Amino acid sequence: MVVNHSSNPGNRGGFVAEPQPVAYDANGNPLYSHPQAPQYVHLSRAVEPSEHPISPETQRLHEESVKQYPQLNLSRGEYVLTSVRRHPIGIFKIWGAGLLFIISIMVVYYLAFLGPGASSELQPYSGIGILILAFMLALVTGGVLVATYVYLANRFYLTNESVIQEIQDSLFHKHEQTVSLANIEDASYKQNGILPLLFNYGTIRLSTEGDETTYRFKYVKNPKRHIAILNNAVECFKNGRPVKMPDPTDD
Repeated sequence: MVVNHSSNPGNRGGFVAEPQPVAYDANGNPLYSHPQAPQYVHLSRAVEPSEHPISPETQRLHEESVKQYPQLNLSRGEYVLTSVRRHPIGIFKIWGAGLLFIISIMVVYYLAFLGPGASSELQPYSGIGILILAFMLALVTGGVLVATYVYLANRFYLTNESVIQEIQDSLFHKHEQTVSLANIEDASYKQNGILPLLFNYGTIRLSTEGDETTYRFKYVKNPKRHIAILNNAVECFKNGRPVKMPDPTDD
């Protein structure tokens, strides 16, 4: 093997192998193979980045959304495509359960103090029984009102940039979740049972990339339409196309 003495002090062996040609060109010149060094691209960021221009139509939609939804933190040029409320059938379930409690309490009071089989020993305490009855009725009514408020306070907003979900877990516990359209991997809906199919409501399900987080919003009226709007918005956003407002006549 042909070797060459090297004067490079970093070469402790004193000799390096002379590169061997791997082929020859048409003129007989040797061709050598050299491993390609990795290429790095460094992107510079402007000290004062310029803002992208916004069309007058986008600015108009943004201003309308800010006035209509002041509770949302909308970025520059962001506007609300659709606001999803829960189906009113959930309210009927809440009030139906409350009505059953009220009827049960009144039946117990009637059997204890007014019915034919009422105990004479309880008659002196009928006044206390009325107070207890009034307290229980007020407690159930208050619980129904709170449950109704919590149910209606849950909202789902779709914008041209993200999905915003306002979650009201209880009277004094509320939080907000925001997911960029770029991170949404799958959007679907489910209608399970006779009532959801009969009254056209269901559950919207969103899954995101990376952390595999799943978001759900229940009791959505006409979930098929909202999922169609959402999927169209995600497709337009990821492909760099403008996200258009949905046709209100399709609702």
